[in-house]
Amino acid sequence: MELRLDDHGAARRHGAAAPFLDALQAIADGLPAGRAGIRLHGIPGLADLLTASAMGGEAARVLGPKAQPVRAILFDKSPATNWALGWHQDRTIAVRERVDVSGFGPWSIKSGMIHVEPPFVLIERMITIRVHLDAVPADNAPLLIAPASHRLGRIAEAALESTIARCGTAPCLAERGDIWVYATPIVHSSAASTRPDHRRVFQIDYAADTLPEGLAWLGI
Repeated sequence: MELRLDDHGAARRHGAAAPFLDALQAIADGLPAGRAGIRLHGIPGLADLLTASAMGGEAARVLGPKAQPVRAILFDKSPATNWALGWHQDRTIAVRERVDVSGFGPWSIKSGMIHVEPPFVLIERMITIRVHLDAVPADNAPLLIAPASHRLGRIAEAALESTIARCGTAPCLAERGDIWVYATPIVHSSAASTRPDHRRVFQIDYAADTLPEGLAWLGI
């Protein structure tokens, strides 16, 4: 089945990262090795790259001209960091500082960065883009999604199993240089790799909303 963003909440863009893949590879090569995930902030040139490249264009097509990258993470599954991730929805955003606003919470600190769970309608207006630095066949821990689960709102933990049974599952296979575009609230998971070498993925969240009452996106 070919997944479509509007219908299924995910779509593959074959080779779309090719024009800027070397630049992302250089950034990845300059980051500490041996870590499962690195939250990226303050890297010179990264925000401009994520805005001006095909990723920024994809975000603008979906969210409009105010789309901006608001969070970036480099994931690396390797023999030393070969984790599995259960089914869940992404529910938090990174902000510059804590400002207590109705509907925002709970708060947390991740890698020294302030995160908060916003009203879920904000998550529903975001997209997430993943850029693959390595090929991801079926045995190298592809992201698994529950197609069309992005249309179901905030799903209680107790309802995840029945949601997956109703929506089914689909693996997001990739070649080096592919981009996957997701509706941010889509239910997803990932198994451990059965042939761990490297599975490096840049994951970037985009939003077009301005946060309320003094809250501000941390940004890239």
